[in-house]
Amino acid sequence: MESLGKFPDRFIAEIAGQPAAIRRARAAALDQAGALASIRARGHIVFTGMGSSYDACYPIVTALGSAGAAATMLDAAELLHFRLPAVAADTLVVCVSQSGRSAETVRVAEALAGRAQRPTVVAITNGASNPLAALADIHLDTRAGEEHGPSTMTFAATLVMLEAVAAELGAGAADGAEAAAREAERLVAGADDSSELLAGWLDGRPVLTLLARGGARAAAEMGALTLKEAARFPAESLQAAQFRHGPLELAGPEMAAIVFATSAPTRALDLALAEELAAAGTAVLVVGPENGSPNGTTPFAIGELTDCLSPAAGVIPTQLLAWSLARARGLDPGGYTRATKVTEGE
Repeated sequence: MESLGKFPDRFIAEIAGQPAAIRRARAAALDQAGALASIRARGHIVFTGMGSSYDACYPIVTALGSAGAAATMLDAAELLHFRLPAVAADTLVVCVSQSGRSAETVRVAEALAGRAQRPTVVAITNGASNPLAALADIHLDTRAGEEHGPSTMTFAATLVMLEAVAAELGAGAADGAEAAAREAERLVAGADDSSELLAGWLDGRPVLTLLARGGARAAAEMGALTLKEAARFPAESLQAAQFRHGPLELAGPEMAAIVFATSAPTRALDLALAEELAAAGTAVLVVGPENGSPNGTTPFAIGELTDCLSPAAGVIPTQLLAWSLARARGLDPGGYTRATKVTEGE
């Protein structure tokens, strides 16, 4: 294993590598301006992927929908086996796979490539030498860098490239990367203290739910995935409004909840839910702008960032919590026992 320098394990080294990955992805977007400019949407826009690649699609789909574009996201397994007949020739299909080798996503691209009248396929991957890039009409390389553990740098870099795609499709300007990189730098600089605070906040509670709306769902979904993958902790992510429709019965002293209050249109609703959960005895961590945390909750402040890149900073507390839990359990947080970094089989 290569030297990790000042870092005790590979996972925290990759968490700390996110600011640089964000900057590399922004430079990559500028270098690939021609490919970005060739992206055109004539009909529906479908974003697809699996795992963290799929989670990264929430902000762009939310931004495009808010701008009036007909954009949806569907995981590649469902698209491949049940929904492909609904993909018309004028559809723009954006396939996101950090490795470019995820089984279902590659098979979606293969199925579409075999059509006489095929839709335009855009592939977003980390690197260019992979099957998905070869199948696509347009390929975008995030240049996230080499990554071995649960997705950190690749997730952040994918968000940057998707923000650039959103700008090309008329949903805002791709100008949030440097601010996101600086915020990520601030957060990872305090990794030791923050990880201890977060572990103390969870305090052994067996139920952990991550709640968000809109583009912030990328941070919640990715956070829950990281906690399961790195710390083997059974965290659940739910759309915040859905939580009221039954799961609210879980609220109480045995439960911890992370509320991502970074989506401005629904921030007041998210903060009200956080306050209600705290009043029921739930340990509540609020990830959002400074001075926005209700009484009885624990704040984890992140700066105001663009909607597409807010999850790049918002996910960091869950990464640090996963790192802390993994170490406390004697696990290698960057290692795998059953899963693999790249899933090449269905």
